[in-house]
Amino acid sequence: MTTAEVVELIDRFAARARARVLTGTNVTSIRRVDDGYHVTTSRGEISSRAVVLASGACNLPAVPGFAHTVPPNVERLTPFDYRDPTQLPDGGVLVVGASATGVQLAAELRRSGRPVTLSVGEHVRLPRTYRGRDVLWWMDASGVWDQRHDEIDDLTRARRLPSPQLVGTAQRTTLDLNALAAIGVELVGRWSAVREGRALFSGGLRNVCSLADLKQERLLDVFDEWARTQGLDAEVDAPERYPPTRVARSPRLQLDLRGGEFRTIVWATGFRPDYRWLDVPVVDAKGRLRHDGGVVVDSPGLYALGLPVLRRRKSTFIYGIEDDAREVIDHLRGSLAGGPRVCIRRRNTAWS
Repeated sequence: MTTAEVVELIDRFAARARARVLTGTNVTSIRRVDDGYHVTTSRGEISSRAVVLASGACNLPAVPGFAHTVPPNVERLTPFDYRDPTQLPDGGVLVVGASATGVQLAAELRRSGRPVTLSVGEHVRLPRTYRGRDVLWWMDASGVWDQRHDEIDDLTRARRLPSPQLVGTAQRTTLDLNALAAIGVELVGRWSAVREGRALFSGGLRNVCSLADLKQERLLDVFDEWARTQGLDAEVDAPERYPPTRVARSPRLQLDLRGGEFRTIVWATGFRPDYRWLDVPVVDAKGRLRHDGGVVVDSPGLYALGLPVLRRRKSTFIYGIEDDAREVIDHLRGSLAGGPRVCIRRRNTAWS
């Protein structure tokens, strides 16, 4: 879907649901009271027996703890700051992180004519299309996206997996590390530290890439097996396999950040949720919400939607939230059975 189509979808949903939509309204505090929750917003107070947190998991950029040790002569940006290559000073760019955001930024910056180096850690490699169909069609049709949270052995790890190396273009192009290397992006290992003005990188780049290649192969095997069992082999293209990620014989293990080769660092190292406004003790030491499939632990009436692998692997997709929402709201409905209606106390009359 294009941006305009997504906006139209949300507009149509709002019109059909006929729920009160408060635009331009920031929630500044949620705290527990005897009969539920008290919500403070920039435009009024709300009292409710239940609250659903649907603010997502990508509210703030996550940067490494050593980011402050980068020499001051190098400009530093996050994806929240970045708009286009013209805002950056002339010279080389070091992009840190090789998930969806990192590979897209590296490609755009390299095509602008700048020297680009990409620091690569754990990543998920996927082709944009497979056997003539979009890879997300395969993820959905084969049931991979439907795997439930209580069926996953290491749920904590699953919820922290990087986003796949995918880019949305009209041409449905695959944007992996091989595609970046082909246009001149230099690949180095995971950035581990800064010492005396030098960026130090892990020597495990080849192993990290081999693991991503192996996981991609296993996933494609799942797609092929599903197509065979469903009798769809004749309806899609023949099975494909892709060349392994090409890694330089001796990737650089350190870069001098003081010598002028790199003028800019872009931290594409992921995002994290922002619960500073949540005055309820339900967030762990790492800033993650404690919940069981969207039912927040130790705080009855508090729920979440749209977090990674909330109840299924597709939980963070617009279409994928539907099944989660149905189950979470069923739980909420049961907890509110026979309870009073929500009461809104207005500070002023300028509600949208």
